[in-house]
Amino acid sequence: MEIAGTLRGYRREWLPRDLVAGVVLTTLLVPQGMAYAELAGLPAITGLYTSVLCLVAYAVFGPSRILVLGPDSSLGPMIAAVLLPLVVADGDPAKAVALASMLALMVGAMLTVAAVAKLGFVADLLSRPTQLGYVNGLALTILIGQLPKLFGFSTDGEGLIGETTAFLRGVAAGETVPAALAIGVGGLAVILVLRRWAPKVPGILVAVLGAILATVWLGLEERGVSVVGPLPQGFPPFTIPSVEWSELGLLAAGALGITLVSVTDTISTASTFAARSGQEVRGNQEMIGIGAANLAAGLFQGFPVSTSGSRTAVAESAGARTQVTGLVGAGAITLLLVLVPGLFKDLPQPMLAAVVIAASLSLADAAGMRRLWKQRRVEFALAVAAFLGVALFGVLPGIAVAVGLSVLNVFRRAWWPYHTVLGRADGVAGYHDVRSYPDAELVPGLVLFRFDAPLIFANARTFRDEVRHLSRLEPAPEWIVVAAEPITDIDTTAADMLEDLDEELNAKGISLVFAEMKDPVRTKIDRYKLTRTIDPEHFYPTIEDAVGAFHPRRGT
Repeated sequence: MEIAGTLRGYRREWLPRDLVAGVVLTTLLVPQGMAYAELAGLPAITGLYTSVLCLVAYAVFGPSRILVLGPDSSLGPMIAAVLLPLVVADGDPAKAVALASMLALMVGAMLTVAAVAKLGFVADLLSRPTQLGYVNGLALTILIGQLPKLFGFSTDGEGLIGETTAFLRGVAAGETVPAALAIGVGGLAVILVLRRWAPKVPGILVAVLGAILATVWLGLEERGVSVVGPLPQGFPPFTIPSVEWSELGLLAAGALGITLVSVTDTISTASTFAARSGQEVRGNQEMIGIGAANLAAGLFQGFPVSTSGSRTAVAESAGARTQVTGLVGAGAITLLLVLVPGLFKDLPQPMLAAVVIAASLSLADAAGMRRLWKQRRVEFALAVAAFLGVALFGVLPGIAVAVGLSVLNVFRRAWWPYHTVLGRADGVAGYHDVRSYPDAELVPGLVLFRFDAPLIFANARTFRDEVRHLSRLEPAPEWIVVAAEPITDIDTTAADMLEDLDEELNAKGISLVFAEMKDPVRTKIDRYKLTRTIDPEHFYPTIEDAVGAFHPRRGT
């Protein structure tokens, strides 16, 4: 267990910092946990149960010193998307909790299996552009979904377009509760202003306490403002959730998507904070940690959790040194549940909506989209497609779209890799891309062709067609020299293509020659017996050697 190593090396001077950081963290965990629980379609109290158990479990099994796990704004809509088809409108909250707990257990099991199988690389299935588009789509989905609560009414719209239409229809019909809108917008303004101008002040706590006081003093509940109401007292019992067999399929599909997002979030966040402290990220152990956190939450009426970059940043800035900070936070929330469960009974629902909206705004990354537009239009298009996938089709289908686009982008680069002709440029040693050096001099009778990818089944046709095009140049070349240094592999499909292509070129009096081919690839050439057609002497260690061998042949 990771906690054993932490305690063995624990220093007494760290304790005051961890205690203070734990208390500061609690002020953020409580309102966010309640808000994200409702975002997931669950009772607010489950957010507190989840926060306690995941903090304890990660402190025991997680490798990071200060990473903070808990209910997350990005997972809330995903959980809701899984639960909604299984729980009818105004259905039994206990049923929703059981389903969410089973979902957490499935996520925990998947993460644990992935860690044992050393599958940490699955985090790479979401490329940065598609991840950027996905989180921006998620941010918009969260924002639109919380607007009715902020305005004091509810809607039954589904999907981004349906929810937007239902919200606008409700506003037009006069369903807005002015007191609810005032308390929600006021709280949101407090959070955003303090976040911008006084980041060390716990803006969410200030806004929440202010909203509670305003609700009590001004009697806002009597003016139509919904409140959280009294929370159950005490700690939840150990519970194995009970669900129908017919529900397991959808739960498993949702758990797979949540697992992917959770791993991606955790490893990227862990990498960021590890770089600051000089730690190394252990991806598989991170999956053990978040897997344990989800299993613990699922056994105590909780729901799936992930890493929170914002809460981790709060813990770091408050002086956290170890996971004792998380244990302090868990202990403080437990005391709240046992001793003062009524502390947040007058918390207005529009304030919870404000907390979630603030999270969605911090989740969005418009600057990242602008940067992609300036740097690489193709990847910007991928980000937009992932954004539209989430916005138009929903959160879970949006993940499938994002993953699919990431994989297709990899195949796109393999199918149509960059390729070019090389020439000798004045004042620069060696041979270079004629697109970068338009005045580069070509070698008469010889074409230097560079293909920047492994030569495999997916791009064998592209390679063949380009070489055929070069062979039809006027005057026709005598040699086509492939600068093969970027070619890191040749599969059997490509080998068959090379054999046929060499015979085709030989019939035209053109030789296919290779330069700078790596030894492992050259070994495969021999294994495929390609030298039956390709002259064994037509493999040169450098481009200069190939050009030098061609010149004497022409008598120059």
